[in-house]
Amino acid sequence: MTKKKFNFRKKLFIKNRLVILNEDTFEEIFSFKLNLMNVFVTFTLGGIFLILITTFIIAFTPLREFIPGYSSTELKKNATELAIKSDSLETALKKNEAYIKGIQKVLTGELEYAKFNKDSILAETDEHSDVNMKASEEELKLREEVAKMEKEPGEKTRNKNKSDKK
Repeated sequence: MTKKKFNFRKKLFIKNRLVILNEDTFEEIFSFKLNLMNVFVTFTLGGIFLILITTFIIAFTPLREFIPGYSSTELKKNATELAIKSDSLETALKKNEAYIKGIQKVLTGELEYAKFNKDSILAETDEHSDVNMKASEEELKLREEVAKMEKEPGEKTRNKNKSDKK
């Protein structure tokens, strides 16, 4: 088994000559001195180079649009713009509906004109989060404990400083 490994390593670096001849005149047109290792390295680097070039061509040209799953950049841009426009139209529609309802209340007599203000109606349409921001009892207890713990080390160091000064 060691002889086979040794023979293979030896074969990798044996120099061979590649000659291209004219068949009619047997004149030598082209000649190379090669070994198996050079051929292997050349083909490997060529394959890697070919893969890289193909990847870059697909990634940075419009060819990627032909690959399933990729959409065109123009389509993405249009979709984003339409989403932004629809959001702004939706908020404008909510404000207009609230304003019209307020005007209807004034016209039917449910609301006095003096209390009717466009800004107050628009403020009602603004979305506020319904999150409870009040602290629970457990959180208040924890805050008190932490405050006590923070005060204790501070008092000890102050007492040490006073005793050092005496």
